[in-house]
Amino acid sequence: MKMLINSPETVVADALSGLAAAHPDLDVDVERRVVVRRDARESGRVGLVSGGGSGHEPLHAGFVGYGMLSAACPGEVFTSPVPEQMLRAASAVEAGQGVLFVVKNYTGDVLNFQMAAELAEEDGVRVERVLVDDDVAVTDSTYTAGRRGTGATLFVEKIAGAAAEEGAPLEQVASIARRVNECSRSFGVALSACSTPASGAPTFDLPDGEMEIGVGIHGEPGRERRAMMPSREIAEVAVGAVLEELGELPPADGPVLALVNGMGATPLLELYGFHAEVARLLEARGVPVARALVGNYVTSLDMAGCSVTLCRADEEMLRLWDAPVQTAALRWGR
Repeated sequence: MKMLINSPETVVADALSGLAAAHPDLDVDVERRVVVRRDARESGRVGLVSGGGSGHEPLHAGFVGYGMLSAACPGEVFTSPVPEQMLRAASAVEAGQGVLFVVKNYTGDVLNFQMAAELAEEDGVRVERVLVDDDVAVTDSTYTAGRRGTGATLFVEKIAGAAAEEGAPLEQVASIARRVNECSRSFGVALSACSTPASGAPTFDLPDGEMEIGVGIHGEPGRERRAMMPSREIAEVAVGAVLEELGELPPADGPVLALVNGMGATPLLELYGFHAEVARLLEARGVPVARALVGNYVTSLDMAGCSVTLCRADEEMLRLWDAPVQTAALRWGR
């Protein structure tokens, strides 16, 4: 596979160097692998820290900035960051109001963020942790016990970040972050496998003419393999799977936030076409879409495919979603 890199060993460091050059409002520690909002400590507000393996960009470093994350810890490709990174990030953003760790439900992330929280608390920093586990495709997979954390991570980080920006206390920021996760469900499909820089080859075998239904963001197997289908049929599978579980959540007739997320190699032309099918299905089922977002936000290197995330949103969630945000990858209202 052809890749625009210098070497597999330097790919993460090179990307962080580029992030620093493009966004001077961020403090990027390339060697220690921590990205911090430059004014994080000056704000006197709750700090939000997240992180995970690289290869899912713009998640998480692309969401550091006003109205969203205070800091992010990128690990090696598809590999959890280490507790030292998380502790360093927490120390860099702690402004006397405590720190919220947003953790996707992958075993390495869960264990390392738990250890970092314990170390931070020993240093006198109040820490809350919120686990994101929105993927309905499978209960357990290669990387997880329980549901995987995927597209809802963006909803949690945006809405909790807005609450922190308003000066909400740590317990309140953590509470709304948990509520967003509880009200969100996701489902992904892969049209091709992704290729890691280290291997330079597809991470799994997906024959021509087939697709993986319910794929994970590391290429973990989903529910089944099927022959390739038109966009409308793929949307029916994904939306149906999400609504099957989302329908249990109150209010059953409430509006949703809708995210059609590209896995990295699917162009916007296709993603917007897919969103048209998602919107059609939701309208037919009487589910109003309050806000929609389409693009590459929680990716899987060069995987072709997409995921659908829906969140049952109340008035407070919508207000916080609409609040100004200014990050490398998400910005409006400012």
